[in-house]
Amino acid sequence: MDALSIASAGLTRATDRFTASAVRMVAPDADLGREVVEQVQAKTDFKANLAVIKAADEMTGTLLDMLA
Repeated sequence: MDALSIASAGLTRATDRFTASAVRMVAPDADLGREVVEQVQAKTDFKANLAVIKAADEMTGTLLDMLA
């Protein structure tokens, strides 16, 4: 498994979820409570995937330092 590609796909999914929720919020019959929860979850998912990318980057850097 490639952590970077998986986390990158997660970032895309979280962004798409957030955008879709924002679009649904402007509908006259929108369930605002549900959409706020969806946006908070998407934001949390985005942050988690970003943390995975940062950790993978740090591990790669450490490995390269060890091999140098």
